[in-house]
Amino acid sequence: MTPAPIKPEIDIAILDKIDIRVGTIRGVADVPGSSKLLALTVSFGDAMRTILSGMKQERPDPSVLVGKQALFVVNLKPRKMAGMLSEGMLFDIGYADGIHPVLAQPEMLVPDGARAG
Repeated sequence: MTPAPIKPEIDIAILDKIDIRVGTIRGVADVPGSSKLLALTVSFGDAMRTILSGMKQERPDPSVLVGKQALFVVNLKPRKMAGMLSEGMLFDIGYADGIHPVLAQPEMLVPDGARAG
């Protein structure tokens, strides 16, 4: 793989607006009528959220995600996809580069809701 060019510089104030938190995936469900989407039930410590992710075709057994921690953007406006509401976005590594995506994860267990950055 050849890494993509680095995106244009941004001011730190822009980055500071993005709220990235650790969440634990508590459940994975199929999104009816979608060939790509899975509905993740994610614990952020003080709240559970449903986050839709286009990872259905990337994993033969999505249930292996249950119990794993990952990074999520939690301050995006909720978005309706395939008739369901998504309350955030999963951070993954590799999709934009055309390689098999993997979860962006903390190196050890941390409390749900811990902020990145």
